[in-house]
Amino acid sequence: MRVAFLTQDLQLSGGVGVIVAHAVQLARHGFEVDLVLTRSSQRPDWSHHGLADVNVLSVDEARKRRYDVALATWWETTEQLLELDAARHACFVQSLEDRFYDRESPWRVAAGLALDLPVRFVTEARWIADTLEALNPGEKVFYVRNGIAKDLFPPLDAVPIVRGPLRILIEGSARVSYKGVGEALAATAAMTGPRQVTVVAGDGSGGDIAGADRVAGPLTQRELASLYAETDVLLKLSRVEGMFGPPLEGFHQGATCVVTPVTGYDEYVVHGENGLVVDWDDPAGTARALDLLAADPVLLHRLRCGALATARSWPSWEQQGQVMAAALLALRREPPPSAAVVARRLSRDLAGARCDGERLASELAAVRGRAASAQASRAYRLAVRGRTTVENVLRYRERRRKRLRGEI
Repeated sequence: MRVAFLTQDLQLSGGVGVIVAHAVQLARHGFEVDLVLTRSSQRPDWSHHGLADVNVLSVDEARKRRYDVALATWWETTEQLLELDAARHACFVQSLEDRFYDRESPWRVAAGLALDLPVRFVTEARWIADTLEALNPGEKVFYVRNGIAKDLFPPLDAVPIVRGPLRILIEGSARVSYKGVGEALAATAAMTGPRQVTVVAGDGSGGDIAGADRVAGPLTQRELASLYAETDVLLKLSRVEGMFGPPLEGFHQGATCVVTPVTGYDEYVVHGENGLVVDWDDPAGTARALDLLAADPVLLHRLRCGALATARSWPSWEQQGQVMAAALLALRREPPPSAAVVARRLSRDLAGARCDGERLASELAAVRGRAASAQASRAYRLAVRGRTTVENVLRYRERRRKRLRGEI
């Protein structure tokens, strides 16, 4: 069976790492797998674990091949998806991607409309599967959890007992607001107990912020595992996530977590058993939760032991590779989505997009009206006259200086 995963690039990111991991495991199960790059890049590919075991093609090369299943992995890659010759087309959905954009952004509408294509869906998170099935009654969504590379993140035999300040790791890009790195640093700054704060960012943005004792990144998976092993608590206050992987990786190395109830957290985080769940926009409350862990070593150790127990029960990539293989075989056997269902879905969302356009047009007209009223006011005319007077005075002074220097 031949499968294509369309991705924009192979740079360091959690989403790309998941795609590569599935491709590697499918290849080991006898699938012919191509990673199809939809845009060129001058940057070298990141050394993803197992990447050398799969084919990497340009989209032009992929257009010459025939696939059983072709999967887009990001809304922008759907542009090339239906150009590939495949018996079945699908989207591997790692988040509802319209959430990455501001309400007024045109990309938000485009990302949402990408889910209206006549394709099947495979996803990594239960909340995404539930949402897609609610939006498309009667349509089956294939749910395939992410695995963990147990060779890179082997579960510890036991949680070590460590004395000293609470070792806190904040993971995420400081340049991406919904990752909550700034909020996490505000919470650690509000703590009263002893702590040691490390920030790790895959894009190296940790060096751009203050408030951390140490910054790291980008790191390989092995380096990241070593950092988790030096951590008591992973602090992650994200507002948007898909499957929410970093805390689970930390669990394997004996760290617990303090997190917001972001989408995907309930895949494995249980408040009071393997971590603590705090509210958004509550740095004082988050600081109190961290201070509680710093002051109560028994509670901290119990949560870390609970996290390790969760890690031991979580499947490996080898196991989840079997689940993905079964899902794609079923997807290939089953008929494509009903044209009537797809048409109704697209019509519904186009109507929503039209409403958004009318709202934005109304808001723009109101702004233009206020601007016109301001320009017609006496205060505006006086301000313009005053500015012109100031500019004339400045130009006169500059000409006078040049005249005295003999330049004119």
